[in-house]
Amino acid sequence: MKDPKKILIRPLITEKISALQEKQNQYGFEVDRNANKIEIRRAVEERFNVDVAKVRTMNINGKMKTLGRFTGRRSSWKKAIVSLKQGQSIEFFENI
Repeated sequence: MKDPKKILIRPLITEKISALQEKQNQYGFEVDRNANKIEIRRAVEERFNVDVAKVRTMNINGKMKTLGRFTGRRSSWKKAIVSLKQGQSIEFFENI
């Protein structure tokens, strides 16, 4: 199994995911592009000591960007939405 620190790159803190956290107990993460749902589930359970109910993943294509006459492309990445079992939660900002 891969190292959980390499699978979970960073948590996603957006308005949409914050609403999912409050209403449906779901959390978003940017994950390694080669990670599958089983590896993501194990990484979240090991890193945060919670029980995962469901994992949904999606590949996000990089956008084309232009700066003056130069065009480039942002890199593509993978997003995972993790649903936790009833009564479980993850605290990202515990010490603030």
